[in-house]
Amino acid sequence: MTAPSPKLAILPRGPHLVGTQGPDRFAGATERPTYEVTFPAPVAVACDPVSELDYAAFDPAHVPEPGPLPVVEVSWHNAIAFCSWLSKRTGKTWRLPSEAEWEVACRAGSDTPFSTGESLPSEAANFYYDESGARVGPGRRTVPGTYPPNAWGLHDLHGNVAEWCADAWFASHESAASDGSPRPGEETSPRVIRGGSWDLLPRLLRSS
Repeated sequence: MTAPSPKLAILPRGPHLVGTQGPDRFAGATERPTYEVTFPAPVAVACDPVSELDYAAFDPAHVPEPGPLPVVEVSWHNAIAFCSWLSKRTGKTWRLPSEAEWEVACRAGSDTPFSTGESLPSEAANFYYDESGARVGPGRRTVPGTYPPNAWGLHDLHGNVAEWCADAWFASHESAASDGSPRPGEETSPRVIRGGSWDLLPRLLRSS
């Protein structure tokens, strides 16, 4: 199989605000304090989650019958290995986004809980139940492009499948870098997952 060639969106250098902004009854300490980041250079990010077809070119055994759905059940270490493989195959440097880069991409210039505003309509993202407990989603993964992109052309940062970031997990943003670089940890440190998935409530899909 040939190496995938993802469509890219460019994140402006900033400055950008990261973390919970304003009152948000679902926000916790892990989303605070709000801090400002300015990237050293514009950042290019893939517009879609990595698909089964993309990942099968790296590890055919992981998905015996790959399709266009986002790939799942990939460990953080295997995600790092996929990026390294893709870099060697394409001659370009690929990596996981930092947590700050991911949030800036998800917000797409917004300062509200969701890139869509104060709430997340069921027609805007793939999630299973709304906050009242009513089932509103399909109850499964969907192909990227099923739901509209955000203002910067990125799909499925709210819901569908959760996404790895490069950072180790910390209990707050106190030590976050102002250049948006990932926060390192030990080999065994928990890693950051962002965006939530198709089987979660909107409160767990917020940008922060």
